[in-house]
Amino acid sequence: MYRVKSTTVADIPVIQELTERIWKPTYQRILEPAQIDYMIDMMYSTAALTKQIAELNHKFIILQDDKRPIGFASYSTTDTEGVYKLHKIYLDLNYQGKGVGRFLLDTVIRQVKKLGATILELDVNRYNKARFFYEKMGFSTYTEKDTDIGNGYLMEDYVMRKSL
Repeated sequence: MYRVKSTTVADIPVIQELTERIWKPTYQRILEPAQIDYMIDMMYSTAALTKQIAELNHKFIILQDDKRPIGFASYSTTDTEGVYKLHKIYLDLNYQGKGVGRFLLDTVIRQVKKLGATILELDVNRYNKARFFYEKMGFSTYTEKDTDIGNGYLMEDYVMRKSL
């Protein structure tokens, strides 16, 4: 049985623990260890997560099984009416391939549709196998973008969209 919990800044330590558990194994084949550490610090430090939640109005949800948190997602509005951005969706590797990711993504879709979303957009690293999951879930590539994140690192992403 899975439960979805809305979060506040008080849940930042849980998001950080999940990030530590999920990020390195997810990206170790496509990013250098130093870049992974840099990105975790840039996006998941207490200050960064506080800003995302309190200032940028990113809505975070945590997915729990009967025993513990197993994943999380975050989303927000964009400057384009009806378009919501899925910023993060991560699931413990032991739960992948079992329909749990679909459950988490469907939860996000239900939530953003209630808020008036007609399109859900996300960025995915061009070499991340999660792209195939998103395609199975009805997303298609809208464009590509390269983002300089500092320290000599570049995020090379597909921007994918799904009509809701």
